[in-house]
Amino acid sequence: MPLMEHLYELRRRLFFAVLGLLLGTVLGFIWFGVQVGPIPSLGDILTRPYCAVPTEYLADISDAQGCQLLATGPFSILQIRLKAALMAGAVLSSPIWLYQLWAFVAPALYSREKKFAVTFAASAAVLFAGGAVLAYIVISEGLSVLLGMGADTAVAALDPDKYFSFLIAMLLIFGVSFELPLLLIMLNLAGAVTGAKLAKARRYAIFGLVVFAGLVVPGNDPITMLALAVALVLLYEVAVQVSRLHDRRKAKRLAAEGLGELSDDEASVLPGGAGGGVAVDPVAPPAAVADADPVAPPKRTTDS
Repeated sequence: MPLMEHLYELRRRLFFAVLGLLLGTVLGFIWFGVQVGPIPSLGDILTRPYCAVPTEYLADISDAQGCQLLATGPFSILQIRLKAALMAGAVLSSPIWLYQLWAFVAPALYSREKKFAVTFAASAAVLFAGGAVLAYIVISEGLSVLLGMGADTAVAALDPDKYFSFLIAMLLIFGVSFELPLLLIMLNLAGAVTGAKLAKARRYAIFGLVVFAGLVVPGNDPITMLALAVALVLLYEVAVQVSRLHDRRKAKRLAAEGLGELSDDEASVLPGGAGGGVAVDPVAPPAAVADADPVAPPKRTTDS
């Protein structure tokens, strides 16, 4: 396709992706205050970690209406509902905008590349969802530690904007951090790192992951930091074992082909050379050139 047709195709795909996101956001805005059968409302789902905090740490402002946040501005509730609707819309409409992205990229890929792209995209989605679920589970424990720091001198009534910002940050940090094993496995498949090197660097990696968990967690409470650090260490070990398995399969395949493992400064075997096939005859040394008679210089002629 010419460049302009690529741009038209990109514009069309972006239009349908944004349209899907808009429809998902509208559904999320409605779902925020409506319970759909056995599924609780989006507002209840998002406030459940806060409501799981022991009541002695929270201010009693609910007026017997259940657990509620404290809005401190006239537009606080509307802004939070829009943010929650946009976040839910991105999740609900993900099949639409992911398909549009795939439909734009897929024609330029070979069948093998398509298979790898689908595998890694599906793995990335599962890992991100797993990280977000873990964050959702440990947020209530982290909030209990943070809000319990006041002992008997203070109680908490969180602002919706700050609470939802904290919640979204936790979900994103855990979700993105869970992509670590996928990144390491991709580097291994590309030949940039081996499973043996990853295993050798295990102690340094564990130290770095613990420091990373302590730096990126917004609450800096020990519960969420420990949960993220332990999860990342386990995922790192999974990446090490998968990389080792891939390296063993690669070594067996190369051995079956008669190639074996070569160092960076070692030349590979030529077809028909050592390792299989017909041997190549060496090149004969050059023959000496016989001395030739010197060529007489041309005679000079003068004009008459």
